[in-house]
Amino acid sequence: MLVPLYSILILVILISAVSPGANDLHFYDGVSTADVIFGDVFFEILDPPELRYSYRIRPAKDFGTPFNESVKFLEAKLVPTVPLHSCSDIVNHDDIVGQIALSERGECSFVYKTAKAQQAGARAVIITESIDRWDDSLDHLIEMVDDKMELDVNIPAAFLLGRSGATILHTLRNLKKTYAVINLPINMTHVPFSKMNQPPWISWIL
Repeated sequence: MLVPLYSILILVILISAVSPGANDLHFYDGVSTADVIFGDVFFEILDPPELRYSYRIRPAKDFGTPFNESVKFLEAKLVPTVPLHSCSDIVNHDDIVGQIALSERGECSFVYKTAKAQQAGARAVIITESIDRWDDSLDHLIEMVDDKMELDVNIPAAFLLGRSGATILHTLRNLKKTYAVINLPINMTHVPFSKMNQPPWISWIL
């Protein structure tokens, strides 16, 4: 039995439409928002306006302080570290004291970066993919786990998913700004997918 060409084209389109992309926020398969974001945390950037969206981060698995009800940052500064990899003493510690450090992955372990941010006075650290080599296809493989160095780390740490970190860093650099103003965390549990204020470079299928 011959299948009409237009039927094949429709089938191909439908298959493509439901295939999750590497940079998708989630793959909607009927589960609730709470199930999709279980274990992850959201924050929002208030300033600069160019970055005024909600962002998803994945907390460290087995080191640092958890993101719980006692962790609340309102209009805090998200400050890129100098050096950005945070694998040596952080130079701009005066800007980071009492704020949230933003570091990039690579050069040393997640635990060591967190320890350096803590040493600089940060109250939390967000680690992102390298500004020059982010790869969405590897996003789901990255887990922040203890490297058994036995460092005393007691601040929250998380990994920023997707290309958001690189975009934040590029934008701050282009605007000649040394930090972004954020609220962390924000409650997205009961927010419908269509109402999430996600960055335009994050795509998902309803």
